[in-house]
Amino acid sequence: MRNFQRNDVDIAKNIRMIEWLKTELLENVSGLFRGFLKGNESVLLDFLSNIVVFSYILARRLGIDFHELDRSVLQKVDRSIELGHEVEEWYGDLSGLQEHMKRKR
Repeated sequence: MRNFQRNDVDIAKNIRMIEWLKTELLENVSGLFRGFLKGNESVLLDFLSNIVVFSYILARRLGIDFHELDRSVLQKVDRSIELGHEVEEWYGDLSGLQEHMKRKR
């Protein structure tokens, strides 16, 4: 019986953490949009890095390994390059990200 209670606490704790992370993501996206109005690079960088960190942690809480998330992101980048996404055609940003992610491995 005691083990069941512990599992219930762990599940509830995980659910609370997921909800908190979702809220943090929304707050940081909102902060990023407000930051566009100020045009301060350090503020934008802070919000963007928070969004990336919270996304990775949320993925982990959902049972997705960090490497699996990296692979999925890289697949999306590769596919977007193949499809000729505008951000790639106009600026080459996806190729830059692709190179960065492959170098990071």
